[in-house]
Amino acid sequence: MNNNYPHMLAPLDLGFTTLKNRVLMGSMHTGLEEERGGYDKQAEFFAERARGGVGLIVTGGIAPNYAGRVHFFASQLSFPWQVKHHRKITDAVHKEDGKICMQILHAGRYAYHPISVAPSKIKSPITPFTPFALSSRGIKKTIKDYAKAASLAQKAGYDGVEIMGSEGYLLNQFLCKRTNKRTDEYGGEIENRARLAMDVVKAIRAAVGKEFIIIFRLSMLDLVEGGNNWDEVVSLAKWLEQAGVTIINTGIGWHEARVPTIATSVPRAAFAEVTERMRKEVSIPLVATNRINTPEIAEEILASNQADMVSMARPFLADAHFVNKAAQGQRQQINICIGCNQGCLDHTFKGKRSTCLVNPFACYEGELKLEPAPVTKTVAVVGAGPAGMASACYAAERGYQVTLFEAQEQLGGQFNLAAQIPGKEEFNETLVYFRQRLADLKVTIKTGHYASAADLATFDERILATGIKPRMPSIPGVNGANVVSYQQVLRQEVEVGKRVALIGAGGIGFDMAEYLSEAHESATLDRAKWLAQWGIDVNYQQAGGLTKRDDSAFESAREIYLVQRKSTRPGKDLGKTTGWIHRTVLKDRGVNFVIGASYEKIDSQGLHIKQEDKASVLEVDTIVLCAGQESNRDLVADLDGQSLNYHLVGGAELAAELDAKRAIRQAAEVVVSL
Repeated sequence: MNNNYPHMLAPLDLGFTTLKNRVLMGSMHTGLEEERGGYDKQAEFFAERARGGVGLIVTGGIAPNYAGRVHFFASQLSFPWQVKHHRKITDAVHKEDGKICMQILHAGRYAYHPISVAPSKIKSPITPFTPFALSSRGIKKTIKDYAKAASLAQKAGYDGVEIMGSEGYLLNQFLCKRTNKRTDEYGGEIENRARLAMDVVKAIRAAVGKEFIIIFRLSMLDLVEGGNNWDEVVSLAKWLEQAGVTIINTGIGWHEARVPTIATSVPRAAFAEVTERMRKEVSIPLVATNRINTPEIAEEILASNQADMVSMARPFLADAHFVNKAAQGQRQQINICIGCNQGCLDHTFKGKRSTCLVNPFACYEGELKLEPAPVTKTVAVVGAGPAGMASACYAAERGYQVTLFEAQEQLGGQFNLAAQIPGKEEFNETLVYFRQRLADLKVTIKTGHYASAADLATFDERILATGIKPRMPSIPGVNGANVVSYQQVLRQEVEVGKRVALIGAGGIGFDMAEYLSEAHESATLDRAKWLAQWGIDVNYQQAGGLTKRDDSAFESAREIYLVQRKSTRPGKDLGKTTGWIHRTVLKDRGVNFVIGASYEKIDSQGLHIKQEDKASVLEVDTIVLCAGQESNRDLVADLDGQSLNYHLVGGAELAAELDAKRAIRQAAEVVVSL
């Protein structure tokens, strides 16, 4: 048994096959499924994760028929001619000694097309189309389509299938009264609502035989009104075991639930307790999931018998070699997923290929590569924020001799500030990773050093990752004693009063509002407090696992005005899958949103504004500037003057909203091009 994380790395005997460890790479839709050459790209993507040591991989969702597609051009497995394409994926994974299951996902009313179907004709709040209610004949055909998809998956070389029965997709829609209003044998009591799921499992087992993995992703916590109660969920799990399921995976929350389930502000392993409760009810292996992102969290869950396996999806975008590094005792070398959603889920919901903020090579394994440099060069990188640290690491990986200059005494740049925001504590993990990586690659680091053109003159290549400077808006009185920058606040260089106006309601303004309104320790670090804040009842006193939210969680440390010039909704440009969370938190804390405001002046009375020609004064103690930033290009003129070439990356290249995803990606692209 491996001494590093022995429970996580222990094999799992399924009877007819053995998994080499207890780590399941959870299903993610990456967008590669629908791209030209997508099967080849998926083969490289999954093979890299198999090479990295994961015990069992689950693909993104594949529809069993046309109506079940998530959108018109989504993937479907229904025809024999498709088998050869999937064989590319399974062969690549098996070559790396991995195992892989194909997820079968029928979108039901979540389908983004006009021929969607569901148990009842009830529109989803997150799609524009009202579904058709499935007829009895349609249900029978759907069951056959599931079985056919599983049979074709088996022929394609998959080791099993995962049946998606959670997150509010078709089978989940049949299982819950919220969306199932039928009066036939598929509606009413739980035995009838479960009939389709059980028929699907039985049909698949009959089609694939006994020695084929069937995972069922069961919604153990719906987090919506009209969801199932605990007794119903337990009954479902027992019936699934009897029907021939090999493994039960945990599903948490419907996509339409107004409760965060995987964002960075969700505490680690927030829902493992639900899987632990179920473990007492069934004898087949159970998988814990959601916000498990470090080997120690995985080990703790398994060692305490909360689950038999752990599912991690996005952590394998962040680092394909997570498991191998853990096995080798290289915890600090693991590029930890910070749960930001910016490169993965936000991309998915925009129809873009997924990737990862902290790992721009994810899903680009065959297109963005750090090949060994043909010629040794010396490379200077100026600025040690995310863009600079990434540039230095990537250049050193190519074999260049790298020196990293940083004006501050500490590496990390804006990430040091971001990590102080409640709910963004995970950003510290990226700093740990890059600092360790720089040390391992023997990058020369010069902190507390303002690099000059003279310092850089002898290098073959120069990368400027000098970041940004806060923009100073031209408001009369902006230099007053009651005006501070967001950087000064986060560096704790200034005192902030009890009544505050924030100028600028972009990402920085929202972060500052959360930081300054937090009355206690961040709820992300206190699971019980976080569950109470969002009204999650893991004891299942009510159906769906919801309860009344704790009013004390809405207490604000300050009276805050979040002010913006635009008349659009505050936070409109925040992340697609996380913006609503930030807006909800600030609304709950009573933050005042002031839109369509022009800034007239600042004086000892406060911030003078106009809205539609109506003047008013926000009588506050402190005004915090969050009004954007400008590129820091202080070095550029000197380098140009000496005809020294350079590359701009990150904020130095474009000072839009702070965008670490773009900055780190740009660092990779620049280094690859050297």
